[in-house]
Amino acid sequence: MVRFIEDFISLFYPKLCAACGAHLLQQEKYVCTQCLYNLPRTNYHYTNGNPVEQAFWGRTEIIAATAYYFFEKENRFAKIIHELKYRGKKEIGIEMGKIFGAELKENSRFDEVDLIIPVPLHWKKQKKRGYNQSEFIASGIAESMGKPIDVNILYRAVETETQTRKSRYERWENVENIFSLRSADKIDGKHILLVDDVITTGATLESCATTLLKGNNTKVSIATLAMA
Repeated sequence: MVRFIEDFISLFYPKLCAACGAHLLQQEKYVCTQCLYNLPRTNYHYTNGNPVEQAFWGRTEIIAATAYYFFEKENRFAKIIHELKYRGKKEIGIEMGKIFGAELKENSRFDEVDLIIPVPLHWKKQKKRGYNQSEFIASGIAESMGKPIDVNILYRAVETETQTRKSRYERWENVENIFSLRSADKIDGKHILLVDDVITTGATLESCATTLLKGNNTKVSIATLAMA
């Protein structure tokens, strides 16, 4: 009966792939199988000293870092991010996070992670958008890895301008010292996996990691869904 109702509804409101717009098959969720297969993966999580890790060399101490896909304007993955970030398709973040998390779980470079924390939005921006896309990505990763997630310990204390169109230095200057910790003792001795949607210069992630490293004997690794 449920299947019949779903099929009936799909006649009027068809489920479409977030990447290419094709009709999804019954077993497909949000992104069709063909697009998932063809999305530009980095495979950086298998490589020490990959370009994401290099972005933080000399800036802050990171155990491991990776991005799952390459992000380029107008490519299919960019369309997925747009649906997630600006069109309220939060479930896409969870699903893509699950896929990403399943690979991280099998990777020895990330198997000592204790806690997953998404990069926070300022409360005013989150209220305006209605959600933080990074929380949903982190939720999917946490589910696949079987790790706890916390969205309260790290928070953005200062509202900043958008990073779009800023230079690398301007991005770093824009987010310097804008994050703070609640209950810092909860991360003492923990290996944190810091999660975001897209890494560009890494300025925001650097600021977050530097704040988290104020915990006693805290370690930080980074996982983003994509790298621009």
